[in-house]
Amino acid sequence: MEKRKITNKDIAFGKRLRRVRKNAGFTQEELADKCNLSVTFIGLLEVGSRKPSLKTLQKISAVLGVKTKDLIPYQEIG
Repeated sequence: MEKRKITNKDIAFGKRLRRVRKNAGFTQEELADKCNLSVTFIGLLEVGSRKPSLKTLQKISAVLGVKTKDLIPYQEIG
């Protein structure tokens, strides 16, 4: 199986997730527990090695108390 390339957007998402998680006062373990995910998966999200499904993204944002769009890095147009 071919290894997926980590993009700058993957890294930006991971950094944003980590910052929002810490600001919300959660450890990776606490977030994983509340989202019914593994700690390993949260760690992989935070370093950009994995991409969450929309359902997982919604679950994480709900637990962190932010809008889903606030976790997704984007570029301004124009």
